[in-house]
Amino acid sequence: MKAGRVRIALLQMTTGIDPAANAAAMARAAHEAAGEGAAMLFTPEMSGLLDRDRARGSRHVVPEDENPVLAAVREAAAKAGIWVHIGSLAVTAGEGARWANRAFVITPSGEIAARYDKIHMFDVNLASGETWRESAAYQPGESVVTVETPLGRLGLAICYDVRFPALFEELGRRQCDAIAIPAAFTVPTGRAHWNLMQRARAVEASAFVIAAAQVGRHEDGRQTYGHSLVIDPWGDVLLDMGNEAGPEAGPRGALGYAEIDLARIAEVRAQVPSLANRRPIPTSGT
Repeated sequence: MKAGRVRIALLQMTTGIDPAANAAAMARAAHEAAGEGAAMLFTPEMSGLLDRDRARGSRHVVPEDENPVLAAVREAAAKAGIWVHIGSLAVTAGEGARWANRAFVITPSGEIAARYDKIHMFDVNLASGETWRESAAYQPGESVVTVETPLGRLGLAICYDVRFPALFEELGRRQCDAIAIPAAFTVPTGRAHWNLMQRARAVEASAFVIAAAQVGRHEDGRQTYGHSLVIDPWGDVLLDMGNEAGPEAGPRGALGYAEIDLARIAEVRAQVPSLANRRPIPTSGT
């Protein structure tokens, strides 16, 4: 486990249907965050394209080695000398018709240090009338992923994954120091559960949770909840960026900053050693 304090930046975006504009916003954020002393920038789920019109959006969904947003962010990370966690991009996945909702961790040299494909698909009918079938377009991932970063061991998750404790139990077993949970949460589910679940995941893993989020009214007509969060291992909220999209139109969004005290992880685990005390749950008996 690493010690010391690390400054991080979160980009809260209103991602639109133009990947070039979204990429430019992320590149600007990387340079600005580096200039403000951040060691790592975190962006939301679907940072490169947010378009519920699959026919229109499909023109921009390509293999990762052809993705212009990924290329632009890798170049920006290298020029700025900053780590970047891209919350996710839509990329083609193999020969199938469905895509992958894939997160990337980029090093300050512009290399890809880790990839994570979202495991749990958001297939719901909300009381508000919203219907989402993520599995119609995306295939679920099959691997739990961690990666070494300036924050120590970073575990990767995406949005709807937050509702599935087994994933976070495994990340806890792997002794993650921080967990990234980028999102494009709907407003009804965000109001009900966003803070509650993010804090719970931080407490049960005794780890920092970093949740960069989409916010506001998007070009494709959807509305997202915002409230990008940083939570410490005790469950205290270090940063809440609210639900304002900011004065500028488009995807540029706003940057928020937090200081991560890595010594806090050991302090919390010493007080409540739940990871060390975990035992297998019996599966037999009455």
